[in-house]
Amino acid sequence: MAWQVRLGLILVSCSVLVYILKITLIDNLPGTIEYIFNSAGFLFINVLFVTLVINGLLARRAKNERLEKLNIVIGIFFTEVGNELLKRIVPADKNASNFGKSFILNGKEVPDGHSMIRAAESHHFELNSEVIDLKEMHDFLQENRNFLLRLMENPVMLEHQSFTSLLMAAFHLTAELGYRKNLSNLTVSDRAHLTGDINRVYQALTKEWISYMEYLSLHYPYLYSLAVRTNPYDMNAIVEVE
Repeated sequence: MAWQVRLGLILVSCSVLVYILKITLIDNLPGTIEYIFNSAGFLFINVLFVTLVINGLLARRAKNERLEKLNIVIGIFFTEVGNELLKRIVPADKNASNFGKSFILNGKEVPDGHSMIRAAESHHFELNSEVIDLKEMHDFLQENRNFLLRLMENPVMLEHQSFTSLLMAAFHLTAELGYRKNLSNLTVSDRAHLTGDINRVYQALTKEWISYMEYLSLHYPYLYSLAVRTNPYDMNAIVEVE
C-alpha cells in the first residue's frame, strides 16, 4: 500500500475519532452534523486555494530556480566553448555583415532581442569552407569533449530543447571531424558536407547567443560588459576598456 493511501486512511480515521468524541462528550449530534456540513462546504474552496494559488506559486518559484540554474550552465558553456567556436566560424560567414547593427552591442544598453531574432531568422547562413581550419576546430572540440558530455548529463538540460539540440549538433560535428584521417586532404564534396555540419552548429549557436545576451544584460551587467567587449559578431570589438 502506498504511503499516500496509508496517510489518507490515518487522517480520515483521526477525523472520525474526533467527531465520535465530540458526540460522546458534548452530546450535540445536530451541532456536530451541522459542523461537518460546514466543513465539507469549505473543503472545496480550500482545495481550490491550495491547488490553484499555492501550488501555482510554488511551481513558478521552482521553474524560476530551474531557469536560473539552466542559464548558469549556458553561461559556462559560452565561456568555455561557445564563444571560441563562434570566433572560428563567424569570419567564414560570407554574409556576416548582414546581421546588422542589432548584433553590435553596447554595454550600456539592453540588447534589442526582437531585432536580433529577426536578423538571425532572415540571415542566409553560408560559410566559406576555405576559411575554416578544420584541424584546429577538431582539436578544440576534442579538448572540450568531456566538458560537453558533462553538460549533456546535467538534468536541467532536459528542459531546454534548443540548447540540447545545439549540444547534439556539436557532438555530431566532433564525431564527423574525428573520423577523417587527414582533414587537410578532403574531397570537395566531403569538405562541403563538413561545412554543412559546422553551419548547423553555427545557426544553433547564434540563436542561443541572442538569448544569453538578453539574460546577461538583465541579470549580470558586469558579465554583459565583458560579453560586449568580446562579441564574436563584432569584428571591431576589443576587450580593453576604453
